[in-house]
Amino acid sequence: MNGASWRNSTSRRLETADRLGLAVQVHGPPDAPTVLAVHGYPDNHTIWDGVVAALSDRYQVVTYDVRGAGESDRPATTDGYHVDQLADDLFRVADAVSPDRPVHLLAHDWGSVQSWHAVTEPRAAERIASYTSISGPSLDHYGQWLRSKLRPHPRDLRELATQLAFSAYIAFFQLPAAPELAWRSGIMPKLISTLERLDPKAAGKPTRPVTADGINGLELYRANAGRLGDPVRRHTGVPVQVLAPTGDPFVSTPLQTQIEGLADDLRVRRLPGGHWLPRSRPELVARCAAELIDHVEGGEQTRGLRSARVRPGRGDFADQLVVITGAGNGIGRATAQAFAEAGAHIIAADVDEKALRGTADLLGDAVTTYRVDVTDRTAMSDFALRVRTELGVPDVVINNAGIGLAGSFLDTSVADWENVIDVNLWGVIHGCRLFARQMVERGEGGRIINVASAAAYLPSQVLPAYSTTKAAVLRLSECLRVELAADGIKVTAVCPGLVNTGITTSSRFAGTDDLEQAKRRRAATELYQRRDYSPQRAAEEILRATRRAPAIAPVTPEARAGLVLSRLTPRLLRAAARADLMPK
Repeated sequence: MNGASWRNSTSRRLETADRLGLAVQVHGPPDAPTVLAVHGYPDNHTIWDGVVAALSDRYQVVTYDVRGAGESDRPATTDGYHVDQLADDLFRVADAVSPDRPVHLLAHDWGSVQSWHAVTEPRAAERIASYTSISGPSLDHYGQWLRSKLRPHPRDLRELATQLAFSAYIAFFQLPAAPELAWRSGIMPKLISTLERLDPKAAGKPTRPVTADGINGLELYRANAGRLGDPVRRHTGVPVQVLAPTGDPFVSTPLQTQIEGLADDLRVRRLPGGHWLPRSRPELVARCAAELIDHVEGGEQTRGLRSARVRPGRGDFADQLVVITGAGNGIGRATAQAFAEAGAHIIAADVDEKALRGTADLLGDAVTTYRVDVTDRTAMSDFALRVRTELGVPDVVINNAGIGLAGSFLDTSVADWENVIDVNLWGVIHGCRLFARQMVERGEGGRIINVASAAAYLPSQVLPAYSTTKAAVLRLSECLRVELAADGIKVTAVCPGLVNTGITTSSRFAGTDDLEQAKRRRAATELYQRRDYSPQRAAEEILRATRRAPAIAPVTPEARAGLVLSRLTPRLLRAAARADLMPK
């Protein structure tokens, strides 16, 4: 926190409707928009320290210890922890610190639970300007969500079982004496510190929870658990943003994100990290909250907010940015069209300007084109910078540009090797290196799809150079998948088999004269045409792979069969290659 913010920090006591004292902390300029941050269980207001430091130079940031936590008073009975009381406290704090302007809510865990209750009340329309929720569902939504999963569908049953396992501690908290004993013995504080430490994005030593906060807060669960069995429908007109940590061990991602009916103006952002995101990634939480606040206050809207907007019927990639290299023809163009139909905005790159115009004519306003040579490091750096400056950090990057090269190893010249390595390998390296850096710095994850080939794992007498580059792309993808996992960036190697694109008409056949080269191109083209697996079908598989994000996604039946055989019977594949039975 900067010095000015510290000088503007004050503390006060505020009396609740039932005459409990709440400890309230105010930071930042009093004439700025007010951010009211509400903590969860078993925390107190200090969980927001990093967020306060990041926001209090621009906003008046208010934190408070909820009843029973920190320096606030403890209710005498369990009824004093009812969610209605908690919501009343929230409105009372808002009225005290910002009587003339609505506040922007920022809440975590049980703070989010009570904030959902508050924003779905009629009085929220005039007192709450926006709401950013982290790891805390509405109790009524939670109850309805559980009921909605009680149907014989594998995905629903899997999501239900996962969340019930995550919520097992709630049943334990209903027991008399045992949870209190777990806190006093040190078991619960140690367990929570261990879970927080497991967050791959956590920095430094986790904060050990205060035993008194843990014991008092048990009454939150005991006072409100019954609401799950008797939920009511609630709704809000307040702009809502949900930050859903994908590594939360208590609130599953589906429970956090499947909330389309709760708000008219809803954004959902899945973020890499664990449950205690305000402590492990305060700068990211502050940035996301500020984007919504600035949008509500001044009409500003970042691309991050646009891409997070939930718009039913717009496709599951609505407003996302998708970079595709080699997008002028074949699989690249078909993939651009598939993503555009799923709601994405396409950034199409290709060295062939005429081909790019064809893609632009096909996709219209859904595409922005850039002529770029993927082998040129400087040009690729400029391209990545322009994308970030003009459109924002991409959500998906598909490194698709590639060329074909056939011919025996001894017939392949050094120039041939350099050319195919420059396009097929260095092009992918440039795309991964430049855009992965942007994704990591943004902190919201992403997808990188590297188009390799079934030739990456199928030995061949006639494709040594091509196969080598594609094998390198496959291994690069596997290495990056491991390295970038903690940042929520999933890397997939797509491995097509025989796809009927124009690559056969432009592929080189090393060691042949012009006449022989034309003959072999015609033969290869006829083979691919007889196979008749279209680029559009390959694009559908790439779209599916982007959604599911497997490590390897073989495309076409022969590619899938080849992958299985490469793992189970590699000697058989080598024998087939020696017999020259592999596709040429």
